Amino acid sequence: MREVITVDGRTLAVEEWGVPDGTPVIYLHGSPMSRLARHPDDSLFTGLGIRLITFDRPGFGGSTPLPGRRVVDGADDVAAVADALGLDRFAVYGVSGGGPHALAFAARHSGRALRVASMAGLAPRDAGGLDWTAGMMDGNVRSAGVALRDRAAMVAYLAAESSGSSGPPRLPATEAAVLGRPEIGSMLAAAYAEAVRPGLDGWVDDVLALFGRPWGFDPAAITVPVLLWHGELDPVVPVAHARWLASRIPTATLTVQPDAGHAGHFDATPATLAWLAGGG
Repeated sequence: MREVITVDGRTLAVEEWGVPDGTPVIYLHGSPMSRLARHPDDSLFTGLGIRLITFDRPGFGGSTPLPGRRVVDGADDVAAVADALGLDRFAVYGVSGGGPHALAFAARHSGRALRVASMAGLAPRDAGGLDWTAGMMDGNVRSAGVALRDRAAMVAYLAAESSGSSGPPRLPATEAAVLGRPEIGSMLAAAYAEAVRPGLDGWVDDVLALFGRPWGFDPAAITVPVLLWHGELDPVVPVAHARWLASRIPTATLTVQPDAGHAGHFDATPATLAWLAGGG
């Protein structure tokens, strides 16, 4: 692990995978996850010649909390990590709750983003014309309701939800075929344990930023190539979110996989990384 200090004095915990001098790609993890979250087959990164860089969002793992943060604030954290590693221009992608943060970087630092991908990612809570919770699993619908209240309510809600649990939130049975793979299950367990090791601050602030507040930027302002991937059967983040984003981002290409759910992003990652690295 490497520690990066931001201009406001916070710590960001960073990990690297793959080829040290390879093509840099920064990955934004889902929620509640940490810098240990990634595709579980590390040979994928070496095979594509990728230097994969991951880091904990504020409050997760080894990163300093930042209460009140918005999605757009994550863009400057990506830039801080890149500056510390000596990176000028690079590709970025995020999965689930990490998707909006990847898009934020593309909007705020377009001169540094080469290509950006959002896989199974959310649309903004204030997305016009989108029924935001339609088709969403019950747990996320409840979280979305609490997120419109205040931080104290979210702290109490997630404390109750996670009480007695030693693993990440359970997803619907439709996701079991992918999540039941031993290599994926063990990676997610480790990534979750590190995420909540210091407490629930990161999770609380992630849910508030993703489920309760405007992002702080307009996706229509993105000018770099964007790949949106989504499973048609996703019960965690309904596919309507990706279709809304595709209709707003002029540079976006949308791929909808008819037989995939939320965790289908693992099987779609090799092609996404090849595209991010400029190979397709």
